[in-house]
Amino acid sequence: MNKAWLYVILTSVCELVWLYGFKAASAWWHWIFIVLFIICDLQFLAKACEGLPTGTVYAIFAGTGTVGTILMDYFFFDAAISSTMLLFMGLILVGVIGLNLSDVNTKLDDADLEV
Repeated sequence: MNKAWLYVILTSVCELVWLYGFKAASAWWHWIFIVLFIICDLQFLAKACEGLPTGTVYAIFAGTGTVGTILMDYFFFDAAISSTMLLFMGLILVGVIGLNLSDVNTKLDDADLEV
């Protein structure tokens, strides 16, 4: 796996953690952890953009944040999800996959196939 894809995964996870923190923070010191996750998130995002096209990275980053936040609200905060929301989350997923597949700069080369 290309190292840049690891950074995409890490930035997506950090984003979901600090977004969860926005909703769950109940004391001032919780915000220290939220800020630390935001800093890590931006660091991983910048590193991912060094190895992959910025548009691809940002599409995944934004899609993960959007879909992840909706799912987090549903599973952790008892929010409702409508069938329309599911439809549009699916469209986001199809769009991100389509962007990745259509980008000539993200095609696998022999170095990516080494395990």
